Amino acid sequence: MISQEQKSGFRNPWVLSLVGLIVLVLAVNATFIWYATHNKSMLVDREYKTKDRKTNAEMLSELGTQQALAWQTTIKKPKALVLNQPTMYEISVLDKEGKPVSGIMEVEAYRAADASKDFMTPFKEVSTGNYQGYVTFPLKGYWELHIHLKRGNDEFTVDTDRFKVEEHI
Repeated sequence: MISQEQKSGFRNPWVLSLVGLIVLVLAVNATFIWYATHNKSMLVDREYKTKDRKTNAEMLSELGTQQALAWQTTIKKPKALVLNQPTMYEISVLDKEGKPVSGIMEVEAYRAADASKDFMTPFKEVSTGNYQGYVTFPLKGYWELHIHLKRGNDEFTVDTDRFKVEEHI
């Protein structure tokens, strides 16, 4: 409502406040849009369409090989995972007859949010089919392990479930 003394609505403090609020909201939205277009997120792999792309025949062949091997892994997981602390993992591998599998094992620590922090760790075979290694996670958050075992021409890969690394206990 316009007072009798002020005939112009733009001199009313309520109108000025409303215009100021609209300008503020537009400025915040413009800032968000600018950040979204200039700061690329690491949550999505930029080459997801072409990276590690295999034909259907290659995928089926790889799956058939994994099923034919039928190796079974047992992972002794640590109770707690803490940032920048070496954590020992014990992994045992048995073939489909239940015999230990001896080979060369590497474990890849994978973090979906920051691919530049992914790393590989060789594991040492302490006894036939039993492997040990230390993994030190450089960032807190969610990680996965991709276990790669090679014996001669046979290659076996298994992935762990996603787990969380804490900053401290």
